[in-house]
Amino acid sequence: MNVSRFSLFLFLAVLATSLTGCDAIGSIFKAGAYTGIIAVVVIVAIVLFIINKMRGPRV
Repeated sequence: MNVSRFSLFLFLAVLATSLTGCDAIGSIFKAGAYTGIIAVVVIVAIVLFIINKMRGPRV
């Protein structure tokens, strides 16, 4: 595993442990349904982007 993939994995691990699920869900419900939908779409897009970066270039 090279340095950039390791740092990306480390960033993902820190992000996953720093955000608590209940706190995030509570904030989404306070903000409203449309804000929750947008937040979920953005988070899924970020996770997919990180996964694609970790997989490396497609040959």
